[in-house]
Amino acid sequence: MKYRHSFHAGNFADVHKHVALCALIEALQRKDKGFFYLDTHAGAGRYDLSGADTHHGAEAKSGVTALLAAAASLQCPELQAYCQAVTAQRQSLDSPLAYPGSPWLAANMLRLQDRGLCCELLPAECRALERSLGGLRRMRVECADGYEQLRAVLPPRERRCLVLIDPPYESPGAELDRALQAIELIVERTANAVVALWYPIKDERTLVPWLARVERQLLAPTLSLELWLYPRDSRVGLNGSGLLLVNPPYQFDERAALWQAELLRVLDKSHRGGSATRALNTALERHDALS
Repeated sequence: MKYRHSFHAGNFADVHKHVALCALIEALQRKDKGFFYLDTHAGAGRYDLSGADTHHGAEAKSGVTALLAAAASLQCPELQAYCQAVTAQRQSLDSPLAYPGSPWLAANMLRLQDRGLCCELLPAECRALERSLGGLRRMRVECADGYEQLRAVLPPRERRCLVLIDPPYESPGAELDRALQAIELIVERTANAVVALWYPIKDERTLVPWLARVERQLLAPTLSLELWLYPRDSRVGLNGSGLLLVNPPYQFDERAALWQAELLRVLDKSHRGGSATRALNTALERHDALS
């Protein structure tokens, strides 16, 4: 399965990932001290849900479009904040079907004391990313492999960082293995780094053993957030969205359980889905990423 940013823009997995990202940034900003943000697989930064490359927003209809339609009744502040961010971009561009990717969301949340780097390997996507982030001075763009940048940029001078890893999963098993190696390197170089890895819930035969490896190998507190709209082992398409969080902020799991449950109620029209938060490693001493 190849997860292309543009084709899947605004779908339920995108929403799940972006709500979590915004909540993580907000948690880090509870402290005045700045932090470094790194997006290893950034994509184009923003998308047009009326365009052919997004299939005219086909997948967004059961994702961001459905969530925005329910915005007035949402209870969780994390979902409210995300809807406000999407609406703000549409208003700023005077484009009712604009959709922000993770680079745009993060860039617009960074404070003066924060800084960010977005990496994108594909030249056309990188050029689009540079255009979408033009004028947002806190975020720098590199047309490069984000994994290859880890040793160059970590540890950051701020001594605090948030790393988003969102690979294309052209070969899911190999991509999961490489992501785990990258996370181990990140934590080795910056012990308190907050890392968010998005993964597809598609094939339990690949995912379950990999999560067991994560639990054995990672020497840092680790949390999984999962939301699925279809039976988890269905082989028809993307069944669900997972996020592996390393060094999650204090009580992030408790808040995530609430907003995931509300997001599921809004998006799961067939009532075949579910959501879960699970601590994969709680025995080790926790590094406080907020200090």
